Amino acid sequence: MKTFRPERTQRRRILRAFAALPIAGLPLTTLLGALARAHAEPAAVSDAALTAAAQILNVMDFEPLAKATLPPAHFAYLATGADDDQTVRLNHEAFSHYQIRSRRLIDVSHADLSTQVFGQPWTCPIYLSAVGSMRAFHPDGELAVARAAGAKSALMMLSTVATTSIEDAIAARGTPVWQQLYTTDDWSITQAIVRRAERAGSSAIVLTVDNLTGRNNETLERAKRVDTRDCAQCHVSDFAGYTRRKPMLAGLDLSHATELSPLNMSWDFFARLRGVVSGKLIIKGIVTAEDAALAVRHGADGIVVSNHGGRDEETLRPSIDCLPEVVAAVKRRVPVFVDGGIRRGTDVFKALALGATGVGIGRPYVWGLAAFGQSGVEAVIDLLTRELRQIMRQAGTPTIAAITPEHVIHG
Repeated sequence: MKTFRPERTQRRRILRAFAALPIAGLPLTTLLGALARAHAEPAAVSDAALTAAAQILNVMDFEPLAKATLPPAHFAYLATGADDDQTVRLNHEAFSHYQIRSRRLIDVSHADLSTQVFGQPWTCPIYLSAVGSMRAFHPDGELAVARAAGAKSALMMLSTVATTSIEDAIAARGTPVWQQLYTTDDWSITQAIVRRAERAGSSAIVLTVDNLTGRNNETLERAKRVDTRDCAQCHVSDFAGYTRRKPMLAGLDLSHATELSPLNMSWDFFARLRGVVSGKLIIKGIVTAEDAALAVRHGADGIVVSNHGGRDEETLRPSIDCLPEVVAAVKRRVPVFVDGGIRRGTDVFKALALGATGVGIGRPYVWGLAAFGQSGVEAVIDLLTRELRQIMRQAGTPTIAAITPEHVIHG
C-alpha cells in the first residue's frame, strides 16, 4: 500500500491553489491570503488508507467514506435538506456561537457520563435518533444499528418507516427501543402501530410533528438525475406501495390512508393519542416556548427540540438556538431532548449545559453504518463519548449533573 504523506499532499494543494489564481493585477495581500487558506485546509487521508472504523479520528471523517460507498441518490437522501440546505448547515455552525466556560482545580479524575431518563439509567446522554430506510445505507440496516446500540448501551429510536420491525430491532439490541411515530390520516393505523410497539416492549412512543407531508429536497432530486440505476426496481413512488414495504406498516389495511404526517394534525389529535399510549409519550419537533407549554399541558412526557435535521423546513433557525426557550417553558416538568447538527463531544456538552437531558445524533451514525456497518456505528458513539469525557474534564464537570448553564456563554 502506498504510504500517505500529508506534507506532500499539502504542498501539492498549495501549488494548485497558486497556479489557479489569475495572478496578474492581484494585490500581494490577496495572493498571500489565498495561499494561507490553502495551507490551512486539512490534507485528506486517502480512502485506501482507512480499512477499519477504529482508524477514524472524528465523526465528520465518516461522511466522505459514506459518500464514496453509497449510490448518489442514497447518499443524497441522507444529506439533503430543504430548499438550499442552509438549515442543515446552520444546525452545526450554531454550536460555534456558544463558548465553554471552564472551571479549574476541580477533581475530575473520574468523569461519570451516566444519567437517568424517566427513572432509567443511561450510561451516556447520547442516543441514536430515528432514521428511516437504513438498508439503503447498509445491507444490515437497523439490525446493525441496534446491535451497535446494545454493545454501547445507547438508546435507539426506531423509525416508523424502518426496514426492520420493532420486534427484530429489540431482539438485536437486547433491550427495548423507542418507537418513533409517523401518523397517517387513518386513525386505525396510528392505533395499530402504537399497540404493536407497546406489545413488543417499546418504552416510549415519539410522535414526530416536524415532517408534514410535502417537502422541497432539491439536493436529493438533483442526485436522482445523475444516479444511473433504475430506482423503480427497488422503490415504489405511490403511498400504498411505499408503506406496504415497511415492516411496521405491513399487514395493515392502508386503503383509507393517503399520507404520512397529515396536514390536519392538531393538538386535538395529540390529546387523542395521549389516551391511547399507555407508556411514555414524547413529542418530537417542538422549537418554541409556546408549543412546549402546550405539549406539557396536553400530557407530553418529554419533548425533542428538532427541525428534522433541516430536511423539511428552511427556517434557518438551528435547533440548539431553540433549546433554551423550550427548557425555560417546561420548567423542569418533563425532560427535554435535542437533535440536529451534533458532530463533536463539545456539541453534546453545550446542549447539556443549555438544559438538554439527552442529545440525539442522526446523520453521523448512518455515515458510520454506510462505511463500516455495525463497527462504524460503534465508532461514532465511541468518538463522541470520548470527546464528551475529555471536555467534561477540561471544563471541571466530573458528572453530567455538574454541567450547568453557567458553563456556556453565547458570543
